Amino acid sequence: MKTLTVKLKFYVILCLITVGIASIVWNCTRASAETTSMPDEVDYNFHIRPILSDRCFKCHGPDANKREANLRLDTPEGAFAALKDNPKGHALVAGNPEQSEMFLRIISKDSTLRMPPPSSNLKLSQYEIDLIEKWIKQGAKYKPHWAFIAPRKTRVPDADEDWTVNEIDNFVYDKMQQKGLDPNEEASKEQLLKRLSFDLTGLPPTVEMQEKFLKDTSPNTYEKVVDELLKNKHYGEKMATYWLDVARYADSHGYQDDGLRTMWPWRDWVIHAYNANYPYSKFLSWQLAGDLLPNPDGSTLPSKEMLLATGFNRNHKITQEGGVIDEEYRVEYVTDRTNTFGKAFLALTFECAKCHDHKYDPISQKDYYSTFAFFNQVPEKGLFGTIDASFADPPNMAITDADVKSLLNFINKRDTAKVMVMVMKDTSKVRTTYVLNRGNYDAHGDSVTFGLPKSILAYDTTKYGKGRLGLVKWMLDANNPLTARVFVNRIWAQFFGRGIVKTVGDFGMQGELPSHPELLDWLAVDFRENGWNVKRLVKQVVMSATYRQSSVITEKHLKTDPENIFLARASRIRLPAENVRDFVLASSDILNNEIGGPSVKPYQPKGLWEVATSGRGSLSRYVQDHESDLYRRGMYVFIKRTVPPPTMLIFDASNRDQCEVQRSRTNTPLQALVMMNDPQMVEGSRVMAESLMMEKSSVDEKLEKAFRKVLCRKPKEKEMAIIKQYFDSETSLLKKDAKKAEKILNIGEYKHLGVPDKTTTAALMQTIQMLYNMEEAIMRG
Repeated sequence: MKTLTVKLKFYVILCLITVGIASIVWNCTRASAETTSMPDEVDYNFHIRPILSDRCFKCHGPDANKREANLRLDTPEGAFAALKDNPKGHALVAGNPEQSEMFLRIISKDSTLRMPPPSSNLKLSQYEIDLIEKWIKQGAKYKPHWAFIAPRKTRVPDADEDWTVNEIDNFVYDKMQQKGLDPNEEASKEQLLKRLSFDLTGLPPTVEMQEKFLKDTSPNTYEKVVDELLKNKHYGEKMATYWLDVARYADSHGYQDDGLRTMWPWRDWVIHAYNANYPYSKFLSWQLAGDLLPNPDGSTLPSKEMLLATGFNRNHKITQEGGVIDEEYRVEYVTDRTNTFGKAFLALTFECAKCHDHKYDPISQKDYYSTFAFFNQVPEKGLFGTIDASFADPPNMAITDADVKSLLNFINKRDTAKVMVMVMKDTSKVRTTYVLNRGNYDAHGDSVTFGLPKSILAYDTTKYGKGRLGLVKWMLDANNPLTARVFVNRIWAQFFGRGIVKTVGDFGMQGELPSHPELLDWLAVDFRENGWNVKRLVKQVVMSATYRQSSVITEKHLKTDPENIFLARASRIRLPAENVRDFVLASSDILNNEIGGPSVKPYQPKGLWEVATSGRGSLSRYVQDHESDLYRRGMYVFIKRTVPPPTMLIFDASNRDQCEVQRSRTNTPLQALVMMNDPQMVEGSRVMAESLMMEKSSVDEKLEKAFRKVLCRKPKEKEMAIIKQYFDSETSLLKKDAKKAEKILNIGEYKHLGVPDKTTTAALMQTIQMLYNMEEAIMRG
C-alpha cells in the first residue's frame, strides 16, 4: 500500500511538472508572438504560406487524395473559387476578411465550424490570425514560390559603419537588430588564422605562418593572408572536396561487383578549375555540355579538357553483373543524371516526379521526362562488359603522356600507360524520350521533347536550342531564378556551416525559407553581374565582419538564437572527414603535398573488402599502399562504393552513392576512438614527437611548439601547467615499462629518426596524442 501511495505521489508531481512546463512554453510562445512586430506589407511567401502549409494544406493542399470539401488553398484559383456547398461563398474575398469563409472559420467560436478543427490539435495564435486578416485586407495576393521569382538587388540596409566591412554585414546587422541581437567582437588573430586556413585550404597554419601573422600590424594584414591563401595550390583541393560529393565521385563502379574505374583525371580537373578560378558559368557549362561547346581556339571540335569536364555526368554507378537487362540499367543511369542535375544546379527534388507529379513542387511527371531527355542521348549500354573489362565504359577518351605535356598539364599522370576516362557524347540521331508510367523502364507513355518546368523558367527551343547546349543557355539566362542563388547559398553554407537557405539541396515548397532573403538575392545578382567569379565571392564572404566574429556563445545567444541563424557570432564547426586526416598529417609534417593523381589506399582494418565482395575483379582484396602514398590528403583516399573508407564514414563523409549537397554532422564515441587509435593519427603523434626530440630545446619549449602545431595558438599558463603535468606522469609510467615505450613508438611506417631517449619520446608522443584528442583540435571555431 505504501509503495502504491509513493507511485501515486510521483505521478501527481510528474503531471504538475508537465502542466507547468506546458504553461511556460505556451506563455513564452504567446509573449514572443505578441512582441513580434506586424510587417507593413504582408508577404504570401514569407508570412502566410508557412502558416497555411503547417495548418491547412494537409486537408486543403496539393494532394488530391487527401483534399477535403473540394477546397484547395495552395493556389489562388482554388482559394478564390466559389465553394462547392455554397456557390455564393468564397474561401477568400480580396480586401474583405468578413466575407472570406476561410477567415470566418479561423475566428469562429463554434468548435464544430472552427478551422483547423480542434481534433487536429492545431491552432493559430492571435498574431497569425492578425497576419492573415491584414493579408486579406491588402488584397490576399498570392505569389509564385519565392525561389521561382528571379532575384533582384534591393537597397543595402543602413548599419553600424564602425562594424561593417562590406554589404554582407549591412544585411546581417539589419536582421540582428530586428531580433534584438548585437554582433560579437572580432575573433583573436590566432583564431582567425586557423579559421581562414582550414576554410580556404583544409590545412592548419604552420607555426611560421602564425608568427608572421601575429607580428604583422599593418592595416591590411588580414586581407594579405586571405589573398595568399586564395592563391595557395591547396585552395583548389579544399573547394573540390565539396564538389566531389555533389558529383558523386568514386573510384569504383558500385553495385555488387563494384569494379575499378579511372575517373581520377576528372577530379584533377575540378581542382585545376578552382585554382585557375574558372567562372562558375564556365565550370557549369563544361561539365554539362563541354562536348557540344565550340573550342575557345576557334576550331569546331571541343578540346580534351572540355571533354574531360563532362565526366561529371558519368560519375554515377554502373553495373558489371551478368544477367541484367540493358535498357533497365541504361534508364537508371539517365535517371541518376537527371536527379543529380536537379539537386546540384537547381536545388530541387526532381526525383520525386519520376513516378508521378511532384506532390509539393510544380514539377509534373512530364516535366521530369522532358528534363530526362537532355541526358537520354548518350550512346551507352546498361551493361558494357564484365568486371575489369573496362575501367571506363564508352563513350570515353584516352589521356596520353602527350596530352599531359601539352593540354592537360594539371593531370598528375604517374606512368606511361594511357588512362581511359568516361565522358559525355550524344547519339547522331535524337533518341525518343517517353514518360515512363510509374517510373518503370519498359512502360512507355507519351513521348516528350526537351524541356524544363515552366514554373522555373519556360524553355523555348527557338531561343535556347535543343539538347544539353540549350540546357546550359537556359541555366545561365539572367531570368533563371535558381542558378546563381543555389551556388551562392552552397558557398555560404561552406563557410558558415548553414546556408542562408538551410535546406541546401531543397529550394522547393518543402524546403526552408531563407533566413536573409534580401542578402541571398543581392549576393546572387552581384555574383552574376561580376562574371560568376568564384574567388571574388569567397573573398567577399571571408572578408566580412560577419565571418570574422568570435564564436563565444552568450546566454542571450542561447535564448534568442540557439542555432545561430542570425549570425551574431561565428559558428563552431567540426572539420570535414578528409580534413581531420589532413590536419594530423600536416601538423606532424608528414603530409605528401602532391596535387592530384590516382587514389591511394592508406591503413585500414583487415578484411573489410573481403567480406563484402563478389570475389571477382581487382578490388576483391584491399592492398594497402606504402611510402609517400600513405600520407596523401584525405580527398585522395580510395573510395570503393560498397565499402567506403571506415574512418571517413565515422566523420560523416559521403559514401558517394548519389549526389549529396550537404553532409550530416554527428557526434559519436567512434570519432574519439578514431582520434585515439587510428594508426594514421597515432603515427602523426609519434613522428612529431621524434622531430621535436631532435631539436635543441627544453621540454617546455617542445611542449609549447607541439601545442601551437596542433591547436594553432599559444598556450595559456594554466594549460601549459596541465600539459607539463601530464607529460611528467607519462614519463614516470613509461620509465617503469620500457617495452611499452618501445611498442608505441613502432606504430606506423614513416621512417624513424633514431631518437636515443625512447622513454621521453614516447611520453611526448602520448602528450601530443592527448592534444589531438582535445575537442578544440578538430573544431574550426
